Amino acid sequence: MKTVTISLNSIEKVKTFVNLINRFDYDFDLVSGRYVIDAKSIMGIFSLDLSKPINLTIHADGESADSIVKELAPYLV
Repeated sequence: MKTVTISLNSIEKVKTFVNLINRFDYDFDLVSGRYVIDAKSIMGIFSLDLSKPINLTIHADGESADSIVKELAPYLV
C-alpha cells in the first residue's frame, strides 16, 4: 500500500485520471478530509473539493505501486 498526493483541478484531468487507473486491477481510494471515495468512480471524485490536493491510497504491493506512481506523474503534487 502506498499513499501519494495528487491534484485533479480540471474536468479533463479527472477524466484522464479515471481512465488511467481503471486499467489496473488494484483498489484506489481518494481521501479528502473525512471523506474516502473509490478513485475509479468519476461521480465520487466530483463530490470532493477538487481545488485542494487529495491523498490517493494505492492498494498494491511495493513494485506494482511504484510502477503505478510513475504513470501517475502528471497528477502528483
